[in-house]
Amino acid sequence: VVNNCASAVLLALAALAEGRGAVVSRGELVEIGGGFRIPDVMTQSGAHLIEVGTTNRTRRGDFATAVASAGDDAALILNVHRSNYRIEGFTESVGVSELADLGPPVVADIGSGLLDAACPWLAEGPPPWLVGEPAARQTLEAGADLVTFSGDKLLGGPQAGVVAGRADLVAACATHPLARALRPGSLVLHALQDLALAYLRRDGDAIPFWRMATLTIDDLRSRAATIAPDLVVDTMAVPGGGTLPGVEIPSVGLRLDGDRTADLRASTPPVIARVADQATLLDLRTVHPDDDAVLGSALDRLGAR
Repeated sequence: VVNNCASAVLLALAALAEGRGAVVSRGELVEIGGGFRIPDVMTQSGAHLIEVGTTNRTRRGDFATAVASAGDDAALILNVHRSNYRIEGFTESVGVSELADLGPPVVADIGSGLLDAACPWLAEGPPPWLVGEPAARQTLEAGADLVTFSGDKLLGGPQAGVVAGRADLVAACATHPLARALRPGSLVLHALQDLALAYLRRDGDAIPFWRMATLTIDDLRSRAATIAPDLVVDTMAVPGGGTLPGVEIPSVGLRLDGDRTADLRASTPPVIARVADQATLLDLRTVHPDDDAVLGSALDRLGAR
């Protein structure tokens, strides 16, 4: 465990590919938040980039040719999930299962931190908006030797980065000098322990992200009607945090005419809303039920109900 997913990728590259090459598709040379880019992370790790394919189309043969040409210089194959954007149209990409038999270890950066596509911690199983999102368990089963992912986002914990997979490769990462510099503090580890125990209990309700993301429309509409029946509106929520680009989750909220965000921020405690189509929206999927009364008081302060 390190302090974020970029650190996990950096550590894996430094431990497994320093002074050698990492083969990656040009369509996966992503930039994450803060302007940090995969090629720059690779440079800092001491590995060098072996680019294959094109922005929109990369085939298994591109990887096979690069690995054969590089010989011993190809330390690993890096597969990077495009977790914060999409490429559509005339496209082709290579899955982990197609890379697993090419020789070098496959390191898959799945980014968002979904543990298992089956979502056994949810009584109703995986929600439809998760279709196509790579999960750690299935990625390893498909042939990846290591996976890296975030501790927040879809995992639902504190900001952290996780390296998981083959024991010998994880050990190589754990004993690398950078591991000490990148390790998180005890508070993060404690929060991750609580999160892991919730997953082991298969208790999705104990994980705030999953509890909020899977609330039913009926429950949200009932809460909205209790707070301010004249302001109820259907809306769409997004997972956010650099995950599931373009995915929307049906939701229910409260609508105020015009931009009232500054007035809401002046409340005690401040209320953070968003503006769309010349209206202020308060999405109840993002509000804990215990805070419904706080939201009602803020609306009273604005004379909105």
